[in-house]
Amino acid sequence: MVAVPLTIATWNINGVRARQTDLHAFIDAERPDILCLQELKATPDQVPPTLTGLEDYWSCWHGGKGYSGVGLLIRKSRFPDSPVWAHPAFDFEHRIVTAQLPEFTVASVYVPNGGKDYEAKLRFVTALDGLAAHHAANGLPLVLGGDMNITRTDLDVHPKERKPKAIGQLPEERTLFAHLLGRDLIDLQRHLHPDDGELFTWWAPWRDMRARNIGWRIDYLLASSSLASRVTACTGQRETGTSDHGPLIACFDR
Repeated sequence: MVAVPLTIATWNINGVRARQTDLHAFIDAERPDILCLQELKATPDQVPPTLTGLEDYWSCWHGGKGYSGVGLLIRKSRFPDSPVWAHPAFDFEHRIVTAQLPEFTVASVYVPNGGKDYEAKLRFVTALDGLAAHHAANGLPLVLGGDMNITRTDLDVHPKERKPKAIGQLPEERTLFAHLLGRDLIDLQRHLHPDDGELFTWWAPWRDMRARNIGWRIDYLLASSSLASRVTACTGQRETGTSDHGPLIACFDR
């Protein structure tokens, strides 16, 4: 029997109701085993029934009215037993959901932008670092998928968008992100494409920024080294959907 690769995707969809057609098309095309979603902008009962009732997926929808929110979809054929869902104590504004799976824990994460409350953003990332530290110290593999709202380095920002004093590019944020990665987490896309300066996942919705690929790389799939050693691909899809973010999908050997 040929081993079927494991696929994990993340996507800030910028409104689950507005993007339901995009989301269905992506799921039908890619059939990800795990899909992390951010910025639902909907309470669980506002998520379209066609998504909450997907027969092939376990799902958890964690959101509030018109703002923030995260979701996780876990394919039943890959993970037959219902996952154990949880929200760490530092969760606020519906920004993180975790699923305990047999091989690892996966989390869908939506880090605050920081424009309205920069200190809250730093507290959230610091607490996320604590979660990763706990898993690393106990030898528990972890996958974080989501919109981290931080660019790791200038390579992750188009030259026309580099602004040393812009939130998302500040040295303090990047230091915290580097500390998070020090918890035995690998940035899968950058690991496979260390020198590519055109790997952006978010584009401002004006002046044809997306079509011109003038953007920021702020969406990530981070995985413990034991899992990252099996990654074979991690690619963004700039042409997919109508959100201001593109999905990111990784493939792993089993």
